[in-house]
Amino acid sequence: MSPIANWSYPTSIRFGAGRISEIADACAVAGITKPLLVTDRGLASMAITTQTLDLLEAAGLGRAMFADVDPNPNEKNAAAGVKAYNDGGHDGVVAFGGGSGLDLGKLVAFLAGQTRPLWDFEDIDDWWTRADADAIAPIVAVPTTAGTGSEVGRASVITNSLTEEKKIIFHPKFLPAVVICDPELTAGMPDFITAGTGLDAFAHCVEAFCSSHYHPMSQGMALEGMRLVKDYLPRAYADGTDLEARAHMMSAASMGATAFQKGLGAIHALSHPIGAIYHTHHGTTNAVCMPAVLQFNKPAITEVITKAASYLNIAGGFDGFCAYVDELNASLGIPKNLTGLGIKNVDIDRVVAGALIDPSTGGNPITMTKENTTKLLLEIV
Repeated sequence: MSPIANWSYPTSIRFGAGRISEIADACAVAGITKPLLVTDRGLASMAITTQTLDLLEAAGLGRAMFADVDPNPNEKNAAAGVKAYNDGGHDGVVAFGGGSGLDLGKLVAFLAGQTRPLWDFEDIDDWWTRADADAIAPIVAVPTTAGTGSEVGRASVITNSLTEEKKIIFHPKFLPAVVICDPELTAGMPDFITAGTGLDAFAHCVEAFCSSHYHPMSQGMALEGMRLVKDYLPRAYADGTDLEARAHMMSAASMGATAFQKGLGAIHALSHPIGAIYHTHHGTTNAVCMPAVLQFNKPAITEVITKAASYLNIAGGFDGFCAYVDELNASLGIPKNLTGLGIKNVDIDRVVAGALIDPSTGGNPITMTKENTTKLLLEIV
């Protein structure tokens, strides 16, 4: 049986099968009377998107959609989305989809009323204070995958198409006013998307749990998020119509994104430049990187991973946990290396340089240097 609940952590979340029916009321609570639904191209013509637009239209909220969103959204998508928003006279965004639709939707709501350029708001020092907070439009977020957890995040990951770098754009008001987590919307995900997004959630939890920063609330959430992935991702992968498994995976995704307030690490530091340069699926890239990063961090995380293994009923401590990750990846069809992802002739120096400047680097338990990061990347190629 799929769980149903209302939560207020870290924002207002309406959780449960069928709750997309509340989309109009969610807009009303957020103060939106003329929403622009932002999603990706792949979802634009799908039944779940049509259903949502029907609900908005029936409530007198219009039927506007912007779907010119790449799998790794960039500044060109953002500019086109802002134009559609302003030209349509909208007063809020329904961010609908996986990480790309959610991130781009949040960014459109953020940028539409700003006068400064996008990159002025990169997550560096206090650059977020440059924004006119009063000009940020309200957001209702509706995830259709169980992975990124962007529905509960205060940032968007956007690729600079000129430099082929992933940048984090941050502002506290990126956090949606209302989230609808309806596991029925995820039931039609293809197997490889179920696997990649689910392992993205797992990577968020693992890296947050291993981060050396102090945040005990995130620590507990990361641990339970790992358990939910362990127990329910194989079920969701085996049977996409298993709504109980789909629901618990949606919980794990939101939990992972909340937990990584504690920090991320080398998995994401590598995955971001790899995805920006070679356009790979983010969650799947995380999964490919994870086994090598666990070994890379072993001197610093053996004790904490041993505790996680005990909670997860995985025998063998650190080594047992690593063996479990290898087995999980294999069972979900994850390639063992970047070659298996279709990447040939990886530009080692470029990826390493990108990893070392990525914001995730600071949360890694072992300090990343050019020398040890190069060695780590060569383990993954």
